[in-house]
Amino acid sequence: MNARVRWCASMLGVAVCVGAGVSPARTQAQEKQQHVVTLDELNEQTARPTETRQANEDAVRHLLSSDAGQEALKSGKVDYQRVDKAIAQLSDEELAKLADRSRQAENDFAAGLISAKTLAYIILATVVIVVIIVLVSRI
Repeated sequence: MNARVRWCASMLGVAVCVGAGVSPARTQAQEKQQHVVTLDELNEQTARPTETRQANEDAVRHLLSSDAGQEALKSGKVDYQRVDKAIAQLSDEELAKLADRSRQAENDFAAGLISAKTLAYIILATVVIVVIIVLVSRI
């Protein structure tokens, strides 16, 4: 009986040792499979700059394509299509600044804080800035 107890004890020891050896291996494998950032999060982070740029382009184009924008472009004898193409050539930083100014001008006009004439001047100034930036970037 004593031999059986020793054999059971030794088998139990082997089982514990084998179990202890497998457990860290499983944990390491699981840790390797778990990533700090998921693929979905990476995709979202990758898409954000593109979405932001598109929203900024849309804001500037919205101002220029508005009735006031079209009138301002007409009075300045500026072709919308040329300005539209130039918007795409702006850097992200330049575009973000113009988009902020465009949004602010539209909000101020809608709230009655600026007149249609002032809005037209802002629009023409925006067009001039776009053209200058594009011309300077080509040099």
